Amino acid sequence: MKLYETLATDIAESIRNGVLKPGDRLPSIRHCSQSRRISASTVFQAYYQLEAQGLIRARDRSGYFVALGQTEILPEPEPSPSPMGEAISLDVSEHVFEVLESSLMRSVVPFGSAFPSPLLFPLARLGQVFASSVQKLDPWSSVDDMTPGSARLRRQIALRYLTDGLQVHTNDIVITNGALEALNLCLGAVTRPGDSVIVESPTFYAALQTLERLGLHAIEVATHPREGVELDAMENAIKRHRPQACWLMTNFQNPLGSLMPNAKKQALVELLTRYDIPLIEDDVFGELYFGANRPIPAKAFDTAGIVMHCSSFSKCLAPGYRIGWTAPGRYARKVGHLKLMTSLASSAPAQEAIGTYLEKGGYDKHLRRLRQTLSSQQSHFVRAIGEYFPAGSRATRPDGGYLLWVEMPPQVNAMEVHRYALSEGISTAPGPIFSAKQEFRNCLRLNYGHSWDARSEKALATLGRIVAALSN
Repeated sequence: MKLYETLATDIAESIRNGVLKPGDRLPSIRHCSQSRRISASTVFQAYYQLEAQGLIRARDRSGYFVALGQTEILPEPEPSPSPMGEAISLDVSEHVFEVLESSLMRSVVPFGSAFPSPLLFPLARLGQVFASSVQKLDPWSSVDDMTPGSARLRRQIALRYLTDGLQVHTNDIVITNGALEALNLCLGAVTRPGDSVIVESPTFYAALQTLERLGLHAIEVATHPREGVELDAMENAIKRHRPQACWLMTNFQNPLGSLMPNAKKQALVELLTRYDIPLIEDDVFGELYFGANRPIPAKAFDTAGIVMHCSSFSKCLAPGYRIGWTAPGRYARKVGHLKLMTSLASSAPAQEAIGTYLEKGGYDKHLRRLRQTLSSQQSHFVRAIGEYFPAGSRATRPDGGYLLWVEMPPQVNAMEVHRYALSEGISTAPGPIFSAKQEFRNCLRLNYGHSWDARSEKALATLGRIVAALSN
């Protein structure tokens, strides 16, 4: 555990056991730094994490205080039992579609949605840049860079890799139609029908749908709610099944929100390098961190070219533009060929608009504002879940992203909660859709990426009543 995490844990425990009361002032960052003999930035990171969890609040020119009206904070979920580890043939798509259709209706409270509110994005500014960049677009550029994508955009992406300490050449980046196409292309480059692929448990349902479509088998590996996939369990699965690839989310995993520590990322890459197994790294939430620094991807530790890093602008800038990318390491040529044979190219105007926007320098300012909003909304959600959900419930408190994983009392059926909630105009994402074997039957994934207002609080109160009624 890092120094700031240790400090945050100590303060959180003091709040839970009543040593620190609502309204109490915390030691100043300077005083805490001196008394603990740690840097001021470490104290700030701890306070930032506690603020994201809804435990403390900052007051202008006054410091940090324990949040007023603080209810009991729900404990985090325990690590799930390790799956048996067999390779599973998939038949999940119809079930997923049935559940998620409800999330697409604007009339429902979108706790089950996989996207944040579109109102959080600078769409008007992007529209202006789009119109301007289309007028200036060199007609030949749309042909010259057709399959790999806009040279301007790839250069901007390479510069952002450089900020994280990664050397990625523009020629090794392929622009795609969202991250999902990037992930599909990478998977297609390293597998054939009948192969097995390691995924997390629980995992993002789109990963299961993709494996099903490509005729692949899933090997589910236990995943810790805070630190990501269990490496011992992964190595056992590798020895038993000899999978052809892994599809993992190391930063703010969907649905758990787990963030793999850097040392564990390094150990993960070393493990897969030893067995020569490519890692398809789904990193769509990496920019949505609440701490002081962006968490680096596992690709930062890759020296053999086995990590196929995938991301997009859909979750943090322009959801409707469907612009993603992959930096697939030693598989770049094969991924490029697959792109050429499938969708050929991505929207040239959308690429130029985003590339121009990045060049003008507005992206980081937007991201700072977005992170602050999501952190604040998570605080409200965590508080409300603690207030409205029954005893025996647990909830994650991610350090980024916009998704919470809620574990309800064991007797509660998430599918029943989903149906009752939908009748009240509230969508949810029930746990079984995140498992090849439809496990996690008492779990929900909830989206806090939409505005926190009276409607949201009322919906969470209603959801809590439904869970309480079913737990009895």
